[in-house]
Amino acid sequence: MKISPLGVALGLASGLFWLATASAADLSSPVGKWKTIDDKTGKAKSIVEITESNGVLTGKIVKLLEGAAEQTCSKCEGDLKDKPLVGMRILWDLKKEGNEWTDGKIFNPADGGTYSSKAKLADGGKVLDVTGKWMFFSKEQKWQRVE
Repeated sequence: MKISPLGVALGLASGLFWLATASAADLSSPVGKWKTIDDKTGKAKSIVEITESNGVLTGKIVKLLEGAAEQTCSKCEGDLKDKPLVGMRILWDLKKEGNEWTDGKIFNPADGGTYSSKAKLADGGKVLDVTGKWMFFSKEQKWQRVE
């Protein structure tokens, strides 16, 4: 079987188009791995992996980064008390609403609290603005996409 130069060119072009489309789709969703940044120190703390099931986002800690002070959840209560942070679910129930994911919950192992949350992609999908809110108080972190 002989392959023509045109066939090779079309095959390469379609492959490049598929890769470009796949990359663009990845940046339009929070699904993937994110480096969390400590809002007090500005240092990276962990890697959180966000997954989607039935239009709902969930995130769990998959890695603690060098210099992480805590390895277990010492501030947690109940079943989570002193459990390893790696594998712990910290983000759940976020649903897409316009260009944000809202009505979710975020768990902060540093204080053992669970807060209302929302998230929004920024910087072309390379940054995820994650907000936790309790009553009138809110705190935002800028997570960085891990490529």
